[in-house]
Amino acid sequence: MVNIKVEFLGGLDVVFEKKRTYDLSIPTDGVDSFTMKDLLDYLVSNMIKNPNDVEVFIEDDTVRPGIITLINDADWELEGELEYEIEDGDVISFTSTLHGG
Repeated sequence: MVNIKVEFLGGLDVVFEKKRTYDLSIPTDGVDSFTMKDLLDYLVSNMIKNPNDVEVFIEDDTVRPGIITLINDADWELEGELEYEIEDGDVISFTSTLHGG
């Protein structure tokens, strides 16, 4: 089990039941590591209720371009992106920079 906080900002909360912050306890099924890739799979499978909303968040099996992803306030590119091993207490933030006009 991994316990983390996940934030959806910049309008992404609309995709996640209009809630900006979640404290999640995610079962890891005895696996030694739980990565960002695993988290994205979990979010898509368990938290996006409308299948049409997946493309707002995910593109080509990763976070869609235009969404800033932070791990404990650091750019996820500095942390290894999809391979980052999530630890208890991590704060993962997704912020959309895409806005309609």
